[in-house]
Amino acid sequence: MELFKNIKQKDWSTMVSRPTIDKEQLDQIVNTILKNVKEDGDNALRAYTQKFDNVDLAEFLVSEAEIQKAKKLVSKELMQAINIAKQNIEKFHKSQFIEEQVIETSVGVECWRKSVAIEKVGLYIPGGSAPLFSTVLMLGVPAKLANCEEIVLCTPSNDQGEINPAILYTANLIGITKIYKVGGAQAVAAMAYGTETIPQVYKIFGPGNQFVTKAKELVQQSGISIDMPAGPSEVLVIADKTGNPEYIAADLLSQAEHGADSQVILLSDCENILTQTLIQLEKQVLLLPRSETAKKALSNSKAFLLNNMEECMDFSNLYAPEHLIIASNDASKYIDKVINAGSVFLGNYSCESAGDYASGTNHTLPTNGYARNYSGVSLDSFQKKITFQKITKEGIQAIGPSIEIMAESEQLFAHKNAVTLRLKDL
Repeated sequence: MELFKNIKQKDWSTMVSRPTIDKEQLDQIVNTILKNVKEDGDNALRAYTQKFDNVDLAEFLVSEAEIQKAKKLVSKELMQAINIAKQNIEKFHKSQFIEEQVIETSVGVECWRKSVAIEKVGLYIPGGSAPLFSTVLMLGVPAKLANCEEIVLCTPSNDQGEINPAILYTANLIGITKIYKVGGAQAVAAMAYGTETIPQVYKIFGPGNQFVTKAKELVQQSGISIDMPAGPSEVLVIADKTGNPEYIAADLLSQAEHGADSQVILLSDCENILTQTLIQLEKQVLLLPRSETAKKALSNSKAFLLNNMEECMDFSNLYAPEHLIIASNDASKYIDKVINAGSVFLGNYSCESAGDYASGTNHTLPTNGYARNYSGVSLDSFQKKITFQKITKEGIQAIGPSIEIMAESEQLFAHKNAVTLRLKDL
């Protein structure tokens, strides 16, 4: 992890860039996958599953027998932990229900909104070396609360054609029944276009590697909505002299172990905190089972010594991190300074891991600077807002003349006439 000192503000914009990949090659690979799945359906899925997951599947749909078997393989301790997390996530997301009011904008003119669930949603759950059963909670719980009619879950199997038992247990706990053994960009294609086996959905959710992310970006161009642009995971930690270097290092590594393309950033106005944290990083990374992955991520990561906490907050807002940790005994006093961040963790005991698993907030968040203009997944993500208006005779008389004048000024005389006819009858 490289340490930078005395960086001038005019140079910050060059320091907030994320690691890049060969976009042209990635586009070509993913476009080919999307095209083949769209044209050849299940046959293409089988070919890609054989190629990328090294397994030949006769059936993609997970059977009830497989679910029951998986439930027996999950320890009671993990079941209890998942249940606690589910309760907290449900409690937080239930609080997001809003009772819409009917607003009388003029006499006889009433307007209101109605929240309606998106009928068909697709959830992508990463598998591989780190099967994210926690993401099943983060996406499945609000989807169920929103009353989405059809929930499709896709996740890759291992080379034996098996899904991680914790993923199946969690999906079953929530009540998701359509679970398919498909991963990667091909899973996004299947949910976007539909195949003989996998239903087409209207919106696709979930994190993934660069191929999954690019697939979501490309299918969005053909009318399939996605939760947000999302790339490799990231965290930015702001620490003052009251921060704990051991905790900070652990938080940085908790993101670095996600993948070699993850990035972690550390900002402080205290050189001793930076020095001690870097020492802790060197110690702790050696103890991780995913040590090599974390080391590669750290090679893309940076630490900055800035003049004061105000500069740290300004730098953070420019970077717009997915996760922001303010490691300070006085963290709460900086709340109003946060403008761009996916999710914020205040104080020395608010570890980012809590948000990833069990505090209740959602861990599906915007990355790669998209926290400047996107929010994380919430109950609203699974709903549409439909507006209504009801206009009485008195209402059209009240606002009709204004509509006529505005329509005529825009040279839209049919618009004007729709009002004029009604006013004449009155």
